[in-house]
Amino acid sequence: MSLFDTTAPSEDGKRPLAERMRPERLEDYIGQEHILGPGKPLRRQIERDELTSIILWGPPGVGKTTLARLIARVTKCEFLPFSAVLSGIKEIKAVMADAERIRRLGRRTILFIDEIHRFNKAQQDAFLPYVERGDIILIGATTENPSFEVIAALLSRSRVYALRGLTVPEIVALLQRALPVIGLEAPAELLEQLAIYSNGDARQAYNTLEAAAAASGGTLTEQAVQDAMQRKVLLYDKGGEEHFNLISALHKSVRSSDVDAALYWLTRMLEAGEDRLYIARRLIRMAIEDISLADPRALEQAVAAMQAVHFLGIPEGDLALGQAAIYLCVAPKSDAAYRAMGAVREDVEKTIAEPVPMNLRNAPTRDMKAWGYGEGYQHAHQFENAISDMECLPPSLAGRQYYFPTDRGLEKRIAERLEEIRKLKSKS
Repeated sequence: MSLFDTTAPSEDGKRPLAERMRPERLEDYIGQEHILGPGKPLRRQIERDELTSIILWGPPGVGKTTLARLIARVTKCEFLPFSAVLSGIKEIKAVMADAERIRRLGRRTILFIDEIHRFNKAQQDAFLPYVERGDIILIGATTENPSFEVIAALLSRSRVYALRGLTVPEIVALLQRALPVIGLEAPAELLEQLAIYSNGDARQAYNTLEAAAAASGGTLTEQAVQDAMQRKVLLYDKGGEEHFNLISALHKSVRSSDVDAALYWLTRMLEAGEDRLYIARRLIRMAIEDISLADPRALEQAVAAMQAVHFLGIPEGDLALGQAAIYLCVAPKSDAAYRAMGAVREDVEKTIAEPVPMNLRNAPTRDMKAWGYGEGYQHAHQFENAISDMECLPPSLAGRQYYFPTDRGLEKRIAERLEEIRKLKSKS
């Protein structure tokens, strides 16, 4: 099969929308900017026609097959698609014979192996001689980690490129491009819901749009989208009032230690398609502002949830957000650090910016030491309990206290420790 066959398929409109929407130019390919953007490694390989065998590793529907076809088109290579699910050693030998014949005619062949991880070791070994002789340029596609699923000999002769799940704006752009093809108009918010639902998978987005379009007439309707997704559509303006109302409700529920309410408002936001990292950032703020040192692990939990969301994506990462919200609700609460920072900020704004006291300044040169830099500094480790009575605030603020810990959670122990430190300072 040649990529450059010009015979138009019959009944094109009956082909799946995802097939009809495959771009024919590299410039029309959406996504994977980290490897295909200007100056990026794969883009340079293609533009310079210096392609070697590669492995495209990524989740379903992110454009692995489409990219392989485009590479063949741009580099003017024959394109031989090959399915690891349907083929064995016999088929491998047959297609390799075709590739060798094409090479003798002076043309290069890209052999595209979909789901290459499905081949066993012996089947993968069968490609090696042809790769080494240059009979083929191998492009393998896999959803599994190639370090575990592709034999070392093939990996050493290939370059692995990791493809990412498509973002919501990228999928929306693909869907907007598909609307004229199927003769449909659609509100932007419904396309965004489809993009969120597709979870980074363009093929799923196209299939869902096609199913919704069949029940919509000329304009995409909310009911058709809801039926196609088989779930309720919760629309709200992520830049408008309802966006801020919902995050406010979540924050106040956490502050009030109301687990059930917090989970309800969190789920409302998730189902409406709110940016998961935005929610994670707000949970981190709650851990700092409303829990703080009463339970320092609250911040650890919130940051861990943010990392889990970034690593796992949707929907698995949503569980991490729910877990963090529960932890923040049941944690002891304190805004003592928040109030302390506010009090310090007020003094900084209202008082003159006094110079740093000489005893707190470093004296890296002999002259600076002669001028009094560092004079009177008391190194804490030279004192009993590593505590001295040296004043570290400017003279006009000497003795000022800003932080008053609560008696809740760990802050109760912190309060006891601060009292112990003050007694040791006065004793010194």
